[in-house]
Amino acid sequence: MPKKDARPESANVPASTPSTPSNASQRRLQMADVARLAGVATSTVSRALNGSPLVNEETRERILELARSLNYTINVGAKNLRQGNIRTIAVVIPYDEESRQHLSDPFFLSMLGTLADALTDRGFDMLVARVSSQHLDAAAHYYETGLALGIILIGQWRHHDQLNQLAARRVPLVVWGAKMEQQLYCTVGSDNVHGGDVAVSHLAALGRRRIAFLGDVKFPEVAQRCDGYRAALARAGIAYDPALQVAVPFNAEDCRRAVQQMVDAGLDFDAIFVVSDLLAMTVINTLRECGRDVPGDVPVVGFDDIALASYFHPPLTTVHQSIEDAGSAMVESLLAQIAGEAAAPRLLATRLIVRGSSAAG
Repeated sequence: MPKKDARPESANVPASTPSTPSNASQRRLQMADVARLAGVATSTVSRALNGSPLVNEETRERILELARSLNYTINVGAKNLRQGNIRTIAVVIPYDEESRQHLSDPFFLSMLGTLADALTDRGFDMLVARVSSQHLDAAAHYYETGLALGIILIGQWRHHDQLNQLAARRVPLVVWGAKMEQQLYCTVGSDNVHGGDVAVSHLAALGRRRIAFLGDVKFPEVAQRCDGYRAALARAGIAYDPALQVAVPFNAEDCRRAVQQMVDAGLDFDAIFVVSDLLAMTVINTLRECGRDVPGDVPVVGFDDIALASYFHPPLTTVHQSIEDAGSAMVESLLAQIAGEAAAPRLLATRLIVRGSSAAG
């Protein structure tokens, strides 16, 4: 908790920008603008931005919202790191009402575990939080109120623009996700294109020619896996059929329904690449209910290589992405930003793990 008599912090500026009188005047003007629009004193704005308990919650939130609209922020994280007040990192997992992907998802649990280990090894605590996937910028609250030195966000969802805005406000931020064009924020993610490619190349090598893709390409990572899917089809001389690309959110019930509809509609498919292991397991169970044998009739490949994959029946062929490496990479990138250093996007290797769900018949 910042001290009650803490002096106001100046606005964040790039490390390469000297603190000149004109820059200092601009920062004072920005704080005065926030105070004028909020109808409060400049000292109240300073206290609100520093998380002082002297400012009530309603006023604080109003000031923070105005500061965000003016792209004004203070480097609370750097101040707290210097003073040793807190050593906490916020790990934020967005909640999407459409997909209803829960925190109990084994992928999220694995990611939280590796992040906790990586942070503990470096002497930091972890604050776990959730925000709406429609309002990813709400994650800045944990930094701007001084609760955390920086933010690790698990997933871009569909709001790349909001993440760019956070980066423009110089909120220390690392996102687990896909590197995108005109990206201002730092990402750590797996090579999704290669992962999709090796999965479908494997199915094509089994002689399968009607390979279905199950996943929602509105998500950047899934879109990249689909790019790999299409690249592998082209290299194998298999024509892309839009009917075989089935949009499925990260939800088991929707996935089960989609597979049932594929079967009921008489869709011609002889293999399936699914964008997550949990959905792949749902696909296998639904195919069985429909009288289809896996892998005899329909080999199935997933993505993630969660711990359950090797224990499923049949054991799941999947694309492995190293969650352990991901946790360390995200923590290292975030701590570099907090220290004022640049953090470039990082791409982690993927590889195919062949198991019983795609064994050659």
